[in-house]
Amino acid sequence: MGAGLLILTGLYVIWRARRKSSEEGPDGHEVLQTPQLLLTAAALSIDNLIVGFALGVHQVPILLAAGVIALVSVAMAVLGLQLGDRLGARFESLSEEIGGGVLILVGLALAVGIL
Repeated sequence: MGAGLLILTGLYVIWRARRKSSEEGPDGHEVLQTPQLLLTAAALSIDNLIVGFALGVHQVPILLAAGVIALVSVAMAVLGLQLGDRLGARFESLSEEIGGGVLILVGLALAVGIL
C-alpha cells in the first residue's frame, strides 16, 4: 500500500510539474498551500505506518521505535529540503520531475522488496 501511494504521489508530482499551474509566487515558483503540504506529508508517511505495524509484530519497544522513526524521518526531510534547494537552483526546470521520479523509484523498490 505504501509503495503504491509513493508511486501515485510521484506520478502526481510529475503531472503537476508539466501542467505548470498558474499559482506561482512573485519569484516565479509555485506556492504550496498548507492543505497540499499536509496531503503530501500524509501520503509519504504511510510507509511509517507500515513500519510501525511490522515493528509491533516483532515486539520492539514503542518509545525506541517512535524515537528512531522520528529521528530518521526528520533527518531525511531536512536532507531532502537542503538537496532540493541546491539542486533546484541548478535544475530548476526539471527539479519537480526529478523529485517525482525519485518517489516512483522508491515506491517500486518497496514494491519489489529491495527496501
